[in-house]
Amino acid sequence: MLRRKRIIAGIDLGGTSMQVLIVDQRNNILAEAKAPTRRAKKPLGVVADIAKAVEEAMTNAGLKRSDLTAASIGAPGPVDRDRGIVHEAPNLGWFEFPLGPALAKRLRVPVVLENDVNAGTLGEHVLGAGVGASNLIGIFVGTGIGGGLIINSKLYEGSHGGAGEIGHMLIVLDGPLCGCGHRGCVEAVASRTAMERDVRAAIKSGRKSCVLELMKRRNKTRMTSSVINAALKRKDPVMREVMERAQRYLGILVANVVNLLDPECVVIGGGLAGRLGELYVGPIREYAHEHFFREKDVKRVRIVPGKLADNAGAFGAVVVARRRLR
Repeated sequence: MLRRKRIIAGIDLGGTSMQVLIVDQRNNILAEAKAPTRRAKKPLGVVADIAKAVEEAMTNAGLKRSDLTAASIGAPGPVDRDRGIVHEAPNLGWFEFPLGPALAKRLRVPVVLENDVNAGTLGEHVLGAGVGASNLIGIFVGTGIGGGLIINSKLYEGSHGGAGEIGHMLIVLDGPLCGCGHRGCVEAVASRTAMERDVRAAIKSGRKSCVLELMKRRNKTRMTSSVINAALKRKDPVMREVMERAQRYLGILVANVVNLLDPECVVIGGGLAGRLGELYVGPIREYAHEHFFREKDVKRVRIVPGKLADNAGAFGAVVVARRRLR
């Protein structure tokens, strides 16, 4: 049972950064903390960073560690929810890592584990852009691309807990190599990582672009959403071309999952959707409409940006904790 205060730490562990929210029983954010995901560290080193971020957020909320009821974390890749194990997270280099028990040992509270995009999809379903939809697809674009499925108002996990790995659907036969080891996954052609690869390749071939200059000015080692936004505002030709191509691939992905699952709503989340909103999602929607099997779905299926932005995964993790520890 949750204690009376029901203070929960919701954690979203991404390939680039981690987000922590301290949330009360009324879904009020009491404090938050953000830290880089230092992927070069060993897994237990990352766990120490997560615990430190939780403790920082608790301090910012004016709370003691003993006030914390539970923690819940969304982690990339397929997970064993019962044992708290991350089976495989290629972007972190993790295989069969017991993240839940390791973090519980650090924080000394129960820790619940969920796939990060499942958590983000739940967050948008319960508190964000997908409120009221019985059947919903979440697609989150960031370092990689992940998906979550809500079917008949419940999170669909599949037979072995691996449902929703939308980022590894084949979109380009014999296309670029993906982090999973296969070629042509949508993650390999439309994620922020893939976009950065394509921008760097274009610059190396002699094309002019302001992207590397923007990264240097902002002291960024990676092409973040803010850098992409700034380059688009400057009408950088390379960035516009790379963005349009990624949006086209994502539109085809959306059409495929809509044709397969017939949802009421598709929520596009992640840093780019949070920063650019309709400017990012609008073209994806248009490309998707071109490939809908059922013409009526153009009016029946909502394709919208997420409302919770960077907080979707952490909020969703809180929802998961409440449901499992009730």
